[in-house]
Amino acid sequence: MAGGWPDARFIARVGVSLPIVQAPMAGAGGSALAIAAARGGALASLPCGMATPEMVRREVETVRAAGVGPVNLNFFCHAMPAAPDDHAWRTRLAPFYAEFDVGDAPPPPLRVPFDAAMGDLVVALRPEVVSFHFGLPTADLLDRVRASGAMVIGNATTVDEARYLAGRGVDAIIAQGWEAGGHAGAFLPADPAERMGLFALLPQIVDAVEVPVIAAGGIADARGIAAAMMLGAAAVQIGTAYLRAPESLVSSMHRAALASEAAEHGVFTNLFSGGLARGLRNRLVETLGPIDPAAPPYPYASTALAPLRRAAEAKGDAGFSPLWAGQAARLGHDEPAEHLTQRLGREALALLAA
Repeated sequence: MAGGWPDARFIARVGVSLPIVQAPMAGAGGSALAIAAARGGALASLPCGMATPEMVRREVETVRAAGVGPVNLNFFCHAMPAAPDDHAWRTRLAPFYAEFDVGDAPPPPLRVPFDAAMGDLVVALRPEVVSFHFGLPTADLLDRVRASGAMVIGNATTVDEARYLAGRGVDAIIAQGWEAGGHAGAFLPADPAERMGLFALLPQIVDAVEVPVIAAGGIADARGIAAAMMLGAAAVQIGTAYLRAPESLVSSMHRAALASEAAEHGVFTNLFSGGLARGLRNRLVETLGPIDPAAPPYPYASTALAPLRRAAEAKGDAGFSPLWAGQAARLGHDEPAEHLTQRLGREALALLAA
């Protein structure tokens, strides 16, 4: 147990002091959160799936200037469908449009998959780690990432996905359990009813692959970290616990929900993007139900929803906003990210040594 951690391969490879990955949460995480978490000993992560290359470059430069250590750039690898006819979806939203007097507005930026431009950026920036959600990019793009010297991490929601990723030579695998907040990174066909919780999925992935495994989903305190380590994880990825840190980008309404009993009532929903993602209940979910077949496929559901969300938020109403959170959201605290990271590491080590 090097340094008190049962499996020290991740911290040795990445060069961080704690086996904690600050989750790259699009819309909630940026350079300020990454820097603070890294100062506490975690791997700093930046979400890139909704950013332009210029935005990513600026964020990386900011983190580098802080001198806090390695950085992880996270990209999406979903297949982008043709733009759908969203008439049925807009019809479902029409009563809300009328209530909030929503007019025409430019469409929001869509979540786009990793492409050649981002590949060029990785080569230029040379991040220590590159992680992918929804599978992996094409072989030629993946080769470019490897040639940059970056450690490559893939995300698996099933044992089959973990085997797929290991077979394509990733350096580490995130085991993402059903409890995780935000978008489930599934990319191989599977019945959603068969999705596993983390503590069933994690040891099976650990047994199925030889690379280090990073546990993700429902880990928000030292007990979760220690339990994941005992089940074979080399690191944990933590997202929701960082949302209440002052450095996160979530709205005051989102923060309030995370600090309330609403945090105990998360659901998987397709209403906000078209893809399955875990968040807290709000008016849209309560009115339409968590899953609505009229919602266009990922990532297009957000197009019609965006102007409604903006209009409601301008009135202090988060009823149409994605309040992403994992199932352990109630365990979170209002705490600076640096202090949170240090405390989690210290408390988890104490539990493992007991």
